[in-house]
Amino acid sequence: MDSSIKDKMQPTLPSVPASVTHTKMLIDAQQLLEAYVSLRELEQLQEEAWVSLGGLELPVFQGLGLLAEAMGHAVEEAAGAAGQLARTDPALLVAAIRVAEMEARRTPPQRRGPRDWQRRCLQALQAGLEQVHFGTTVLPKPGALAEWLKALQVALPAELATAEALVAPCCPPYYNVIRLWSHTLHNGLRRSLQQLLKGPELGATDAFTLLHWALHVYPGKEMMGSLELGPEADVSQLEPLLTSENIEKLEATFVVKVQASVAQWLQKALDGEVGEWSREQEPNTDPSGFYHSPMPAIVLQILAENIHLAGMVSESLQHRVHGMALSELGTFLKSFSDALIQFSQDHLSGEALAAHYVSYLLAALNHQSELSASLSILHFDGVAPGVLAPVEAGLDELQRRICRLVLEALQVELQPLFTALPSRQWLSSSELLDRVCEQTSNFCRDFRRIRNPEVQVLLAEAERTVVVQYLHALMQGRLVCRSADERAQAAQCLQHDAAQFKELFLSLGLEETAHCTPVLLAVRELLNLCDPTLLGLEVAGLQQQFPDVSEDHVSALLDLRGDVSREQRQAALSSLETGPSSSPRTGRRALFSLVPAPTPALSTCLSGLCT
Repeated sequence: MDSSIKDKMQPTLPSVPASVTHTKMLIDAQQLLEAYVSLRELEQLQEEAWVSLGGLELPVFQGLGLLAEAMGHAVEEAAGAAGQLARTDPALLVAAIRVAEMEARRTPPQRRGPRDWQRRCLQALQAGLEQVHFGTTVLPKPGALAEWLKALQVALPAELATAEALVAPCCPPYYNVIRLWSHTLHNGLRRSLQQLLKGPELGATDAFTLLHWALHVYPGKEMMGSLELGPEADVSQLEPLLTSENIEKLEATFVVKVQASVAQWLQKALDGEVGEWSREQEPNTDPSGFYHSPMPAIVLQILAENIHLAGMVSESLQHRVHGMALSELGTFLKSFSDALIQFSQDHLSGEALAAHYVSYLLAALNHQSELSASLSILHFDGVAPGVLAPVEAGLDELQRRICRLVLEALQVELQPLFTALPSRQWLSSSELLDRVCEQTSNFCRDFRRIRNPEVQVLLAEAERTVVVQYLHALMQGRLVCRSADERAQAAQCLQHDAAQFKELFLSLGLEETAHCTPVLLAVRELLNLCDPTLLGLEVAGLQQQFPDVSEDHVSALLDLRGDVSREQRQAALSSLETGPSSSPRTGRRALFSLVPAPTPALSTCLSGLCT
């Protein structure tokens, strides 16, 4: 070594340990700029000594590596607390970043590579920011998700505002602090949500909350869609918080959980309604006097609210929930129908007599009517045409089921009265039919408590039930006219009875166009005919009006006349085979096909009455 260089360095070498200690004190005191200057002087002295000594490393410089590492950690620590320092000690933040920048511009010695404190500084900025808001310890527990997201809704915009107002002025422009902050917060939140979704399956409330928040609140004007962020944030380049697979899983979870809840609520509503049927008092009525229950409104409200709620998230979730709602409504209608059947069986068998059996059946018909009338509440824009058809069909079937049960009850009440029809007493007195009409009127008096158009449907079916039983009684062979006078008398009774039935059902509110009584007038013509050889024409006319009339029906009616020879009967019946087949009048429904002639036993339920 040259003696002049040795003489120049000699005074400084003894001070190295003291300088190292002093520099360490500066680092610990967070006087980073002074510490960095001191560190660089020591490293410069080390480099000069190494060159002068021909590559010999002096032991006195052994602590510089640890000192430099301590300096790097101090820079990282300050950068990691950038948000807090920008508010409380911006000078320290500026010093740390300046140290990283100066080190980045410094040419390192050949024997040592770059320290890359600038990269470590940027990484620390990001890591510190993520740790503050998305540390693993802050992930919400089940049921606490909404509160966590609400807190983020306040914290993240505040963090971005701090970055723009306080952190950005402490950093070089090319740090793009606003973009760095927005992307770091977004990616941290995204990773936290992915971690959350790998845990236990979320409940319905949390699944909905997360979907709505991630798809609407987070990208909205209050958060990442805020105009105050400006183009510097570059939020358009951010990946969605939730992947398509995340959304699919959350939607499926929500629908499954909500379906279970809806099914439970609907069953609870049905159980409450069924519990009313055994009461000793009549069904409740609304101010207009119609039977009323909150059940239909509750059912539709439960379904409509869930459909509306799903629409706040996405169209796809709304369609899923809508399909689920219709499915559950169909199940509910089936359960409602099954409960009515069980109610009827228990009552008719005497196992559990209901004090107001028919009244509660009528109330159920009102409930069906209300469900049908309000079904449109489940419709929304974008629903495919006809999607409600299965539910509408289920409601129609429920209506038919209730009608059948009501009519079965009417049939049970009237059946004993019709065992005396026709008879000699019937020919001579209207007392028997008066009793039938009185019993029918008493039975139908509560029909006024059901709404149109259902009341018209039920009155029309009640009339048809009465007429079917009447025709069945005529065909049982209990009366055979012994003379022309008795045939004329029977024909007169049929005309009288048709008029009385018409008057009865008009008084009950049935529209005249729905009457089935013309059939009695047609049978009257068959009895009133004086010349049996012309019966073929009358039979053909009967078939013209009622195409479902059969040979058995006609034969039984001819027996009632009592004067038809075998040849005349065959000629009359042959007109059924050769006569023109005609379609019934528009709106006419099955009648003779419901009469089990000439079998004397009457079915316990008039199958097809409400078809």
